[in-house]
Amino acid sequence: MFKFKDTGLSNIIDLKGIGQSYDGGQNWIIKDLEFLVEDKPDQGQFVVILGMSGSGKSTLLRYMAGLQKPTEGNVLVNGKEVSEAERVCMVFQQYSSLPWLTVLENVSLAMNYKGISKSERQEKAMEIIRLVGLEGHEHKYAQYPTLSGGQLQRIAIARSLLANPNILLMDEPFGALDIRTRLQMQDLLTSIWRKFQSTIIFVTHDISEAVYLADDIYIMKSAPSKFVSHIDVDLPIERNRHTKRDPHYVELVHRVEDEMIRIAEMG
Repeated sequence: MFKFKDTGLSNIIDLKGIGQSYDGGQNWIIKDLEFLVEDKPDQGQFVVILGMSGSGKSTLLRYMAGLQKPTEGNVLVNGKEVSEAERVCMVFQQYSSLPWLTVLENVSLAMNYKGISKSERQEKAMEIIRLVGLEGHEHKYAQYPTLSGGQLQRIAIARSLLANPNILLMDEPFGALDIRTRLQMQDLLTSIWRKFQSTIIFVTHDISEAVYLADDIYIMKSAPSKFVSHIDVDLPIERNRHTKRDPHYVELVHRVEDEMIRIAEMG
């Protein structure tokens, strides 16, 4: 049976005994699930979750974000139970910006109720806007087609970074983007990881994307769901398009593919 290793480091994310049922326990979508992400000092972590459709990957992120409570079990972030007052920001596949607000207003939303002056909010928001490559667009309304899909996702990432740069939850955020924009966003995300040494929990169906981004990949089985496999992605932290031509990268992609097929055949 697969078990997460507790090395004694501080726990960033800790899911214990998680179960999810929508019919009073007659059927369990998730059962006896454990998930542990520890703090790696001076590095952070990029964890990718893989699994078949319907295995509950997005549901786990919603637990961590405080958007949903499991039927049973505990969800701890930085050692504390997640609550409405202690939520973690989440970037969705669907564009989540408010279209009646500008880019600057969207990014600074997280600070609106923290007693921070407007000038300081805008200054901090502009720092992040420059970081994600949106400078020059800050006074445009956050709506399509005024801004592209990639730009709208950059807003969501910027807003999450400003709210809490230590933890980013991302649910297939690049799924609706064209291939060129998707590759650009992957590189943006790896640069953010290195800069902030964040803990990033990322859900995707794209195996090549998972290997390119992650330093740890965890795979879920379905019905009822739980984690059954871990793959250590031992690639250099500094990655670029040449990484995808590295024989070891290709070997890791094939290894993850084989493991996904094996788990799917488990039933």
